[in-house]
Amino acid sequence: MRSAFDLIFLVDLLVLCTRMRPAVAWAAAPNPRSGGTDRVALFSASSDVPPVPDPTVVPYEVEPLLMRLGHGFDIHKMVPVEDAGQPVIIAGVLIEHSDQKWTDAEGKFGPPGAKHLTQLGVVAHSDGDVIYHSIVDAIFGALTLPDIGQVFQDTDPRWRGVDSSKFMDYARDVMERYGYRIGNIDVTLILERPKVAKFKPQMKENIVRLLNTTPGCVNIKARTHEQVDSVGELRSLSCHVVLTLIR
Repeated sequence: MRSAFDLIFLVDLLVLCTRMRPAVAWAAAPNPRSGGTDRVALFSASSDVPPVPDPTVVPYEVEPLLMRLGHGFDIHKMVPVEDAGQPVIIAGVLIEHSDQKWTDAEGKFGPPGAKHLTQLGVVAHSDGDVIYHSIVDAIFGALTLPDIGQVFQDTDPRWRGVDSSKFMDYARDVMERYGYRIGNIDVTLILERPKVAKFKPQMKENIVRLLNTTPGCVNIKARTHEQVDSVGELRSLSCHVVLTLIR
C-alpha cells in the first residue's frame, strides 16, 4: 500500500511542478546567446528596414512545463533548376544529383504529364529547406507561438532567398529565451528522388550544431512516396518533424 501512496504523491508533485508560474514573463528573459533582452537581429532595425514587432513575443504566458511536444510540416514544389532559380538544399546540404525524370504535369515544356530528364530545383521564397523549416515550425508549435509563415512571411522581401540556417538560429534563440533546450528531434523527409542517404550524416551534423544538441538527440529518416502524387512524380518534396523541448 505504501508504494501505491508514494506513486500517487510523486504524480501529484509532478503535476504541481508543471503548473508553477515563472517569476517573470519568459518573453522578457535574457537571451543566453546575445547576453541581453534584445531580439535577434532578424527583427531589429537597419539603415533601410524599420524595426518590426517580434511575433514570438506573445501577450499570454507560455507556461514552464517540464516538457513540450511540437510537430512541424513543410512542402515545396520542385521544377527544373533553371525555372526554380535555386538548387535543392536540405538541412543546409546542397543535394548534388544526376538528371532526374521530372513530370511536367502542367505541360509547360510539352504535353502535360510528359517526363523530362533535368536537374531539379526548389521553388520557395527563401531557400526552400524543408527540414529546417519543419524544425523551426515544430519549435514554435511546442511553445504555442505563431507558425513559421507568420514569423517569416513569404511576402516580406527580407526573407527572399535567405539561408534558412538563420531561421534555425532564431528558433534556437526563442527556445532558449523561454527556458528550453532540445529533448529529441525525429525527422521524416519524403521525396522520391534524388536519393539522399549519403547526405544524411552532414544534415544531422548541421542540425546538432545549429541547435546546440547532441547526435543522440537527432534522427533523420528518408522515404519515397511510392511514385504517388506530386512527391512521387518529383514535383515536390515534403518533411514532417516531431520534437520535444525540455527544461
